[in-house]
Amino acid sequence: MFPVTHKTVFVLDRSPCFSKSSKQSIEYDVVMKGKTPGIIPAAPISKTLWTCSVEGMLEYMRIVYDIFPEDKLIRVVTGAHSLNSWTQKEQNIQQMMLALAHIGPPSGEDEYNVITGLSHAIEALCEPSEKQCENQASSEDEEDVQNEGRIICITSLKSEAHIRMLEECVCDALNQHNKLAATTDSFIPVSHCELVFVHAVPVGEESKISPRARKDISPYLATEVHSTESARFQYNKLVHLVQTQFDLGSTTVTGIPMKEEQNASSSANYDVELLHPRNAHVDLIGIARNEGLVIPSKEGLPTSTITLKWCTPKSNVVELHHCTSAYRITPVDVNSRPSSCLTNFLLAGRAVMLEMPKKAGSKVISHILASHGGEIFIHTLSFSRSTLEDPPSISEGCGGRVTDYRIPDFGEFMKENRLAPFSSPQPGEELPITRAINHMERITRYWPVVIGETIIFNMASHIDPLPSLIVKESLDEDDVLECKKAIYHVVSMENRNEPLPVTTVGSRGKGPKREEQYRQMWCELESLIRAYAETSPQHQEVLTCLLDCKRPSDDSKTTSKKSAPKEEKMDTVDTEQTWKELEKYQKMTEREKQDFNKGDKPFESPPKRLKIAGSEEGFTKLSGNQNLLQMWTNRIKSIHSKKHKEFIGRTESEGPKAELYKHMNEEKEGENTEATSSTVQATKRPERTTTPTTTKPAHSAGTHKPSVVSILKR
Repeated sequence: MFPVTHKTVFVLDRSPCFSKSSKQSIEYDVVMKGKTPGIIPAAPISKTLWTCSVEGMLEYMRIVYDIFPEDKLIRVVTGAHSLNSWTQKEQNIQQMMLALAHIGPPSGEDEYNVITGLSHAIEALCEPSEKQCENQASSEDEEDVQNEGRIICITSLKSEAHIRMLEECVCDALNQHNKLAATTDSFIPVSHCELVFVHAVPVGEESKISPRARKDISPYLATEVHSTESARFQYNKLVHLVQTQFDLGSTTVTGIPMKEEQNASSSANYDVELLHPRNAHVDLIGIARNEGLVIPSKEGLPTSTITLKWCTPKSNVVELHHCTSAYRITPVDVNSRPSSCLTNFLLAGRAVMLEMPKKAGSKVISHILASHGGEIFIHTLSFSRSTLEDPPSISEGCGGRVTDYRIPDFGEFMKENRLAPFSSPQPGEELPITRAINHMERITRYWPVVIGETIIFNMASHIDPLPSLIVKESLDEDDVLECKKAIYHVVSMENRNEPLPVTTVGSRGKGPKREEQYRQMWCELESLIRAYAETSPQHQEVLTCLLDCKRPSDDSKTTSKKSAPKEEKMDTVDTEQTWKELEKYQKMTEREKQDFNKGDKPFESPPKRLKIAGSEEGFTKLSGNQNLLQMWTNRIKSIHSKKHKEFIGRTESEGPKAELYKHMNEEKEGENTEATSSTVQATKRPERTTTPTTTKPAHSAGTHKPSVVSILKR
């Protein structure tokens, strides 16, 4: 009944260190500086560390008191003095400000020990609150009353050893006060305590203390350390702590129309960030993340907020809407003009509807802001059908909007998955209910409920038996071959530009184009097969076949069209021959297919579409190991080879090199002079033959070598 948030104790450090300046200047003479020329404005001032700590603590208390007016109690301790008690009448900001004004700020002459304040905070936690006293009086067993609390110590830490020393002192004080509370009736032992250190330093100074997450010191004590600079940074840190410790959420109301002070005829849109319990977003957080409504806090806090748009109220009656819950709210910046205007607008009896802008579809009103008894609440509206209405029939649809359920397919689904009685299993054997649950999980990984949400299940005659085979635990070679045949059949349908059985229920106009229909079909088929791809290597093989056959995305096609120049239309004779072979294979009997598969398997590499583009990615494989570019190059070579007579040396050569004048030595056997044979390398070219080059005759003393021209004449 009493969680750790029931009682919170603040320990304020009043040592001389907190009388120093925070080193963040404040310009307060801006009016004189802007309107009166020639007058030197006053020097800026800066707050002390004590002032920054008090402001952050008061903001923490304001948020807690606004959202939780009861059951969440806060006490403030400075040294051996407690500024208030656990009674409800002293739980307010006015009481605390009067007490702080009475003790005044710290001075350099005061002596203060933070250990005294922590020990007094443990004693304050042992004191029961009014609710605990009532529960203790009504309970027969005193141990039933749980007493948990939190201590937030705003101080200046010196080192890690200083932190460990303070933790040991708090742990010893907790044990001693628990022993004392066990012997008296006026105290309750502390079952668990959270100790939070907030290390504050002036702006610009380097902090020697690193933050630390929650750490359990003993079964009764857990500590955490936060380090921050003073002024605005310390204020944001304490607001962040109150959100984390009390599980608060944030909503930013955007697009609030407000008239400007300078010109009453014009208006501008403002944003106001509100804090409330996180449960107000329990049904909205998933949708908000998908729609991009979760953004960083606009007030500079290290948290996120959900943006909801202002909707002009049409009625002041809040009770007419179906609300599921209501929570108190408070603005993050209570002193700003937009927050004040929104608060006054709601306190005047008006209601504000908040809508959730969606990327697709109409906008949805998710919350309502309204005032009840001088307190402002955020009301959560129900997104789904009201429970007060009669439930719709399955043929009518949810809310009367969906009418094309796959009722016949669902009937077949129930017939194929009926449960049968089973005797007691053997020791170590898997339970039948476990096998049934695993079976249902496997076959329903992808099972569209509505006809309009699927294409492949509407074209069963074209892709059967792939949907029934892919859900199996294991696939053999015949099953993989049947799945590939279904994929190839869909490929041939797309190349023949056959229409798909797309439902037109609830759609206006002619519907999507055929190219868009096939794109949706390929995406859905990939989702189906990918859901079972990790079941076995055979399932992965089917997915690989699908990815090889799937048409490239529109982005890649657009890129290739922009980058590739326009070319002439390609020759499609080989492509048509490939499709004829595929159809011939599909008409074979099972025996002929087995005999054919023992030899070459040209269908392992599936036939693919032509893509007339200049990029290398655009030329897909058609048959064998040749792609479209190689086929086109071979055709050009064959055309060029018919335009000239082939060089006889190239035709008689065994390799890529042809030897010229190889009979020259045979004709000069009787002569004393040995002719020099010249070997010229000729590479094969499809355009033209290689013309032999002539060299000048070489002369030497007493010998004469015949020229190449004279040899050729012979």
